[in-house]
Amino acid sequence: MLACAAPLLLAYRSMTSANSPMSLILLTCCGSAINGPYALVTTAVSADLGTQSALLGRTRALATITSIIDGMGSLGAALGPLLTGLLVPYGWSVVFAMLITSDLLAMLMSIWIVVNSSRRQHRRTYYRLQSTIPI
Repeated sequence: MLACAAPLLLAYRSMTSANSPMSLILLTCCGSAINGPYALVTTAVSADLGTQSALLGRTRALATITSIIDGMGSLGAALGPLLTGLLVPYGWSVVFAMLITSDLLAMLMSIWIVVNSSRRQHRRTYYRLQSTIPI
């Protein structure tokens, strides 16, 4: 979804009429492409943390980690309008460049996390298989 957000933002930026039905459709798609992964990640990470053996029975630690995750989202929601306000005097193209850049950074970080997680899982599976092979 994050990969779709940058082209959608570019398409929305190139709209000449903000009052057209297509503008409303593009804006809705942009919001879904940006907020969808955020909602999915915060929910998935919190659910995954609940199953970690290190946190079983430690509800306070789990609540702290979950609140840090949600707090980062709130920080981003607060900084976005601040940066937009600072960049508007330079033109809306600069604002859209900031939005697209932040989207691409989020996508790259997500890919990095998935790749590292996959590597760790692959190593665990490999070593588990190696330990079951009789010598």
